[in-house]
Order: sequence, then structure tokens, then C-alpha cells
Amino acid sequence: MPPARQSTARQPAAPTPRPPATTLRQRLAELRGPSVAPHPLDARALAALAANPGCKRRALLDGAGVDKGVLATALGSPAPFGQSQFAFMRGNAFEAKVKADGGAELLRLLYERLGGGAPEPAGDAATPDLSAAGPEGRAARTALALREATAAGGWALLDHPMLALEVAGSPAYLEPDAVVVHPDGRWTVVEIKSFPMIDASADASKVGAAARQAAVYVLALERVAAVTEGAEVGHQVLLVCPKDFSNLPTASVVDVRKQRAVTRRQLTRLTRIEDIAAELPEGTTFDPACAPDELDAAVAAVPPAYAPECLAACELAFHCRAKSRAEGAVEALGRSVRGELGGLTTVAGVLAAAAGKEGDPADPTVAALRRAAALRAEALESAAALRAGSLGDHTGSGDDGTGGTGGTGGAAGTAGAGGTAGADGAGGTGSAAGTAGAGGAGGAGSAGGADGAGRTGSAAGTAGASEGRS
Repeated sequence: MPPARQSTARQPAAPTPRPPATTLRQRLAELRGPSVAPHPLDARALAALAANPGCKRRALLDGAGVDKGVLATALGSPAPFGQSQFAFMRGNAFEAKVKADGGAELLRLLYERLGGGAPEPAGDAATPDLSAAGPEGRAARTALALREATAAGGWALLDHPMLALEVAGSPAYLEPDAVVVHPDGRWTVVEIKSFPMIDASADASKVGAAARQAAVYVLALERVAAVTEGAEVGHQVLLVCPKDFSNLPTASVVDVRKQRAVTRRQLTRLTRIEDIAAELPEGTTFDPACAPDELDAAVAAVPPAYAPECLAACELAFHCRAKSRAEGAVEALGRSVRGELGGLTTVAGVLAAAAGKEGDPADPTVAALRRAAALRAEALESAAALRAGSLGDHTGSGDDGTGGTGGTGGAAGTAGAGGTAGADGAGGTGSAAGTAGAGGAGGAGSAGGADGAGRTGSAAGTAGASEGRS
């Protein structure tokens, strides 16, 4: 029997295994640097991120856990951030005063402004112990204390609780000054600041920063409240500050719904930072151990949204400001100016449009710039004409020549418009009040003719009696 013929059909090649896709966490670790630990986010960083939602640079660096302070130092533009030791001590002393006696003063202030129809808190308000090992343990202990206090139906004060909030796939641990549980199950965030409230009003920028920071805590509390029966997070926070110029506490209620919505949108954007990272060149890293030129190129690959307000909130602000100024970007002049200039993005372009060298005359922005330039030129011409006329009034001219000026006085300054001219030569000029200072004698004017008398008045109104002779 002949042997069976083997099939000569070509067998399909086995598919080559595809390399596993790089996860977001791996990609962020590559950007941060393989040997660099992630820099944890806190409420201040998240609040600053919400204050500038259009900045892709900050979103990527914060999402990757890059320490922007170390990065700014490596780039040669360190930011002088931080509080003085005195400010820390003053803030801690004020917070201890507010929370003394089981938080009696704090609960009184809260009840006066947000008590509603609940019974007044007595001295038996619960203050649960929140100590535990590590931030994860403290966050779990805080969540348990919140559930127990809500179920108890009384007042409870949680001092420095630990909250967890997921940011770009990683947990960020946040520590508010205090959280108060109301008998009706409502939770209120308390922010204690050391800047003063003068006549029941505080610095608007500082209040805004505190509101953005408290909004982050509200978002973190909402995650716990979602799994706690009968719990509700209040959107009004209690801001406690020193009253006037004393160390006595006073409080104000701040609605943070707007700041909460902005922060929520920003956190949603952070979950899409993979799209921002995908646009970077291959091999981009923000490892501080790299050469400054390499770091500068890596940072420049991520577009910023610089504004002067960044100087108070971002460690990279000085680097971004230097680059913005070098490029002549109008963003360095502020967000309001940038918004008014429309499609004009550089200072050179704005000046060219104002001078009539560039731009569409039908553009309202260009027309407004040219009108402003014309008004400025008109004002400068008027000022120059007035200055020339004023100089003419101060000069006395004779028939044959100019006489000498009178001696300068003391406090009265130089001569004014009241000088007299001699017959053949100008005499010394005198002001309406006399050019000489108090007790100072006027200098004699030179006489061009026989009778040209140079007279100047003193502060007392005396006239020089000597006549100038040729």
C-alpha cells in the first residue's frame, strides 16, 4: 500500500503575542521617573488645580505625582513657597483655642449659624478617637466614626479626620480641620484659618482659596455619605477666623456648591490624563535627575495656561511666567486682558494692531486698540504743548540779551513766572511768592543796559536794592 501523501497546504502561522498595553499607572510612573516615589496630593493642590482648570501641564504633573517644587528647582526657577514658623505657631495656637474644652466654642459658633431646628449642643457632644495606623487605617476609622455618629442621632465633633478621594486612579488622603455631625444626619466641614475677619469681612482671595479647599473635603465626604444611611453632606461650610485684630474666634458660612462643581469637573479631567500623556514625544520624563535642557523640553511639551494668579498657587509659576514673557504672550498680563484681546495672542501683535500695521480694521478689538492709540498720541501731544508753554513762561528775555537769574532759594524751589525784565537786559526772575527761601537773599540779576536792575524777592517780600551797572 502506498504511503499516505502528506498535505502540502501551508498552515497558518500562529499569531504573535501582542505586548500588553501600558496601563495608566505604568505610564504615569514612566513620566515621573522609575525611581521617584509619587508625590501625594493634598486639598491645597486639588483646590489650586480647580482654580486653573485649563492648565494641562498642572493636570498631568499632579496626576503623575510629580513633585513640582523639586522640578522647579531642577529647572532653575524655584518658588519661594511655604509659611513662616511664626505663621505656623500662630495658626496652631488659634486652632487649639477654637477646639478647647471639647470644641465647645466651635460648636457654639456652628449652632448660631447652621443649627437649624436641632437642639443646642451640650457639653456631652461626642468626640470620637480617630487614631489608627497609616492613612488607610485612619480613613477607615473616620468612615466608621461618621457612620456611628450619624446612627446615634446627636452632635459629634471629628477632630482632623482622614478622608480618601480617588484622583487619577490613585487615592489621595485629605485631612480637614474638623467635621461636625448634626443630630439630623447632616455633615458640615469646618475650616479654621488664621487670617482675620475685620467687621465681619475677610480678604476675598483668601476666602476663595479656603472655599476651594473645603469643596475638596465635601467631595471626599460625599463618597462616605453615599454608603451611610441617613447621612447628607452640607454644601455650606463654616469658616472660623480671628475676629478683627484679636485672637477671639468668629465664624462665617460659605456656600461651596460652585467650587465643588468645578473641582468635580477637574477630577473627571484627571481621569483622562492618559490622552494628554499620549500626545507627548516618546521617552518624555520629568525625572529631576535628568539634565536641565531635557527637563525644560519635557515641560515645554505640555501646554500650560499661565496667569498671574498662578504665582500664589503653583510651584512652577515662575518658570511658566519666564517662558510666557520670553514669548511675548498676553497671558502674562492677566486673564481679563487675555479675554479682551480675542485672537491677538502676543504683545507684539497687539502693538502692531494698535499702530495700524496688522489686523483687520473691522475687528472690534483692533478698532478699539487703534482708537486707544490715537487717544494716547493726542494726550502726549497736548502734554508736550503744555510743557513747552510752561517753559516759555519761565524765561525772561531782554532787548539785547538774557540777564542772569536770581539766586535759588531754599524750600521754595526755582523761580516762577513773576520775573521782571530790565530795560537793556533781563533781571533776575522771581516767583509770585519770591524765589529765595526763608531768610535767603535773592541773587542780583546782570544788567545789560545802564538802568537794568536785577531784583528778586525774598520769602519776606523784600526787594534787592542794588542796581546792576554795566
